[in-house]
Amino acid sequence: MNQPLAAAQRGGRPLVVVDLGGTWVRVSLSGAAPRAYRGPTPGVAGLPALLARLWRRWRLSRGDLAALGVASRGIWTRGERQALARRLRRFAPRVVVISDVEAAYLAALGAVPGVLLLAGTGSIALGRDRRGRFTRAGGLGPLLGDDGSAFSIGRAWLRDAVAPARARRIATAPDAVARVAALAPAVLRRAHRGDRTARRVVREAQQALAALVIHTARALHLRPPVMLSWAGGLLGHAPFRAGVWRHLRAQGLRVRPVRPNAPAASPGAWRAILPRG
Repeated sequence: MNQPLAAAQRGGRPLVVVDLGGTWVRVSLSGAAPRAYRGPTPGVAGLPALLARLWRRWRLSRGDLAALGVASRGIWTRGERQALARRLRRFAPRVVVISDVEAAYLAALGAVPGVLLLAGTGSIALGRDRRGRFTRAGGLGPLLGDDGSAFSIGRAWLRDAVAPARARRIATAPDAVARVAALAPAVLRRAHRGDRTARRVVREAQQALAALVIHTARALHLRPPVMLSWAGGLLGHAPFRAGVWRHLRAQGLRVRPVRPNAPAASPGAWRAILPRG
């Protein structure tokens, strides 16, 4: 075993956590010799191959680690979690798989009742009440949902403001969802400069995200002001985020926005569910 990992083990074996999103994947190694990787998502199917490359690059072996935590988009059922954990057992003595939005909630709010709004490539609101019960709104993917997401913004822009031939090239590409979602930052910039179509598209997305929060808070009977945090690249844009909060207030929901405590891919956000040493 290399010297940095030996030093890390003396203070407790390190953890690796993975944030597997719809566009990007982030991998973080804790300990005395921390590492981090960010790149295009390989999806659930491609994750074992990516981790194998990182383990070689970082000179890791299974016994060097305490555990591997994976927060994945599109993973909800117990069977899905167990199936992915089995595929990853060769990388760590213990593997824990949860959904990406659950990891984001833990990182942002911990055990506090409230709502976590996630908007990146997709969109979902996850709420938790005082009894620890969860409920969600959205998160149905690009075919059935993802209202207010970067994908929905890109799709509306393609439909309303882009020449049909170019729109069709993007929409029929093998990585169409990621390419459509990647249009969102340019639409936000156009809206900021006053483009009327872009402003309408952005406003509709903000309204859709506000509706997810309202549905979740009311389903759990959360008392106002509702603790509200956020995750995802789209909500990292402060002016866009402020617009969502305005629509919430306009609909009569009092919220207390709380900046996330840590990124979902941060090992610190996983300490409550992953073992050390």
